[in-house]
Formats: sequence, structure tokens, C-alpha cells
Amino acid sequence: MLYFDIHANSKESVQELGTGFINNVIHKDGVVFAYGEIDEPVAGGDKENWSSSIELKVLTKDFATLGSLCMAHSPFTIEILRPDEIKLKLSEAHNLLGTMSAITAEYKRYILTKLAKPEEMAAIQETLKFRAEKGREILKRGEGTGKGEQKKK
Repeated sequence: MLYFDIHANSKESVQELGTGFINNVIHKDGVVFAYGEIDEPVAGGDKENWSSSIELKVLTKDFATLGSLCMAHSPFTIEILRPDEIKLKLSEAHNLLGTMSAITAEYKRYILTKLAKPEEMAAIQETLKFRAEKGREILKRGEGTGKGEQKKK
């Protein structure tokens, strides 16, 4: 069970956004089944802000898919109904961690490109350039294989 808050400027918009959101999750790769319920929207004090919550029961083909859904959509809480215990193969853990890293990197890139001042972006680019140069030096010296097997000095 995944639980979400949803907000819009009208009752109809809340219902439409919620329905579209549930439909989007149903069609994600790795989602076997999904059933969502949208609570009756309630108006805020100014009657211009409406909100509701969504309960979304999801069956995924694997834990990595569930992790990806959580990273992409940020439910306010999660309840795993079954199984009682989760065991991951090492390849599944690698897949999940890789997905988490990719999504986090995309968020960071988006935030930086939207909020950073030009001089801050230039400093970030210089840092990335420096890291790449250091990586090339390490690979040339044969201290690393490119697979994270470098020795710390």
C-alpha cells in the first residue's frame, strides 16, 4: 500500500489528477496490478486549494520496481502487506541501488540547473572536470580498474 497526498485548485482537478496518477502507475513497467482509491477532496480555508489522499495497492514483479515507484512518486507512507520478509539477490540489490542513484542524480541535476547562479554552475563544472581528470590519472597509473577497486592513499 502506497499513500499519497494530492492538491489542486478545484475539487474536479484533484479527482482528475488522482485518476491520471493512478492510471500512470498502473502502466509502469514491472507493475503487475494496481488499484487506487481517491478520498473525497476537501477544500482548504480559502476554498481555492483542494486536497485529498490516495491509497494505492500495488503488486510489483520485484522489490526494485516498488523502490522505483517510491523514488519517482514519493508516497508519504508505505505499508508492505506481503511478503513478511524480503530477500534480494545481489543483482536485484545492484539494480535497485542503480535506479536510486540515477533518480537522485536526475533530481540533483534538475535542481542545480534551475537554482544555481551562473558562477555556481561554473564551479560545479570545474569540480566535475577535476574529478574526471583525477580518474584518468588513476586509470593511467593502473591503480584502478574502473570498477571501484582503487586503493585509498
